[in-house]
Amino acid sequence: MTRVLRVEPGQRFEISDNQHAYLAEIAEAKGERVVFHVVEAIAGVPMPVRITLCAAIVKFDRFEWMIEKATELGVERILPVEATRTERGLFEASRKRSERWARIARESSQQSRRAQIPEILPAVRLEQCLKEAAEHRYFLDEGAAPPLVREIPAERSDTVALLIGPEGGWMEAERALAVSAGWCPVSLGPLVLRAETAAAAAIAVVTATWMA
Repeated sequence: MTRVLRVEPGQRFEISDNQHAYLAEIAEAKGERVVFHVVEAIAGVPMPVRITLCAAIVKFDRFEWMIEKATELGVERILPVEATRTERGLFEASRKRSERWARIARESSQQSRRAQIPEILPAVRLEQCLKEAAEHRYFLDEGAAPPLVREIPAERSDTVALLIGPEGGWMEAERALAVSAGWCPVSLGPLVLRAETAAAAAIAVVTATWMA
């Protein structure tokens, strides 16, 4: 803040402790030390639903785009998942990306003025992902699944898990495994979407439906 923004005492910023947001005024700015005086708390904007995005790992540039947009759309947690068609090596390499992904989520939270940064969990294999707890659990399927909006019940809880498949889609064994674990297959329309597009669309549909 002192080197790039060249801030000075008296300037005001919105700051967050990852729980709440505040309007704060700089009381001191010298070297690497910046001291804020909290002026007032900023009323938060509660999300209508708590979403966990379970996303099959795709090429990292596209997966990072997914993290960025999912953060802007208000997801609470992001769980990277290895599926059968996940490109070889991405699951192991994801462990080295945790800091970068956390930074992307933090920067996207700042851009969208979120008080809380979404939690990005360590990558797991599909079998472990299917144990994720949520009142409503949907896996996106490009097959003959019913539309997502049709499967959202009138009486709704506030927790949703969305499972997005890899490039090339799900294997039949994976579909059967998800259904047997209690996940509901749903679609976003007749066209085949990229994983990052499907993630953003599904999050938007769920959020808008819960707000209605």
